[in-house]
Amino acid sequence: MQRARDVMTRDVLTVAPDTPTREIARLLLERGVSAAPVLDEAGKPVGMVSEGDIIGRDDDHGHRRDWWLALVAEGEALHPDYLASFQGGGHRARDVMTTPVVTVTPDTDVAEIARLLAIHGIKRVPVVRDERLVGVVSRADLLRALAQEPSQPHGALPGHGLLGALGGHLLHSEDKEAPPPAPSPPAPLSAEQFRALVADHAHQAAARHAAQRREAAEARRARVKELIDHHVGDNAWQAMLHKARHAAQEGGSEALIFTFPASLCSDGGRAINVPETDWPTTLRGEAAEVYLRWQHELRPQGFHLAARILDFPGGLPGDVGLFLIWGA
Repeated sequence: MQRARDVMTRDVLTVAPDTPTREIARLLLERGVSAAPVLDEAGKPVGMVSEGDIIGRDDDHGHRRDWWLALVAEGEALHPDYLASFQGGGHRARDVMTTPVVTVTPDTDVAEIARLLAIHGIKRVPVVRDERLVGVVSRADLLRALAQEPSQPHGALPGHGLLGALGGHLLHSEDKEAPPPAPSPPAPLSAEQFRALVADHAHQAAARHAAQRREAAEARRARVKELIDHHVGDNAWQAMLHKARHAAQEGGSEALIFTFPASLCSDGGRAINVPETDWPTTLRGEAAEVYLRWQHELRPQGFHLAARILDFPGGLPGDVGLFLIWGA
């Protein structure tokens, strides 16, 4: 596959942003080209200025474009009266240039260049290396490369070689001064379509959240059943005390020693959330046993026990934590 470096024009007419449009018109005619890149002081392309930018693109100037093309074809000098009729008589390149600029690198393959020309409705792209201009690839350059490519053998698969890469669209384009046909969009876009996408996204997100809530509720029910059916053994109790001792060694004044779903409470955790002083009466299962062991074994030794709601899924109490406290 050929790349930009293989087909680009290296001797490129360029102008500066402050170049007067009359001077640009003269240069375009002298060089027999229809456009020039506009470079800043660092040599970076900042725009493209064409005869269409200078003359104007509305239908009233159609005869002017015809005259321009004739002058270019015949190599004649630009007549002062014609020059004075330009819309940019007192303008400079920065006033009429087309921006922003679509650029490629020397390594860009010709298929990608052809795609850019078609999609953006342009006739040429500057080639830059380290942001500096090194050439220009135009439709004419691509056509010359196509003409130089060896003919495909009989029976070759379509789509091979430069012709396949260009998709044949350059062969059917109008002359170099006529705008290329705009690519047909895959489908018309509307804000209503985007709003429908947003609504669909919200519906899917709500469905996911509902599924997650159902899964969490099922997990809590299973956990509640487990906590009711099981009891706090000595090993489990010693593990809780070990966790508290470790927290004290780290300088803490309390430790979370047990967690359980709020639904394990007879009131769903309401008394703990308020809080109310009789919250221990709502405890069931292992949570109740932890409270009782604290009451019998640890409270006489100066330890306190607090219950706190740890999270609120869907705005309702989720998990509850029992905290053993030894601080002031």
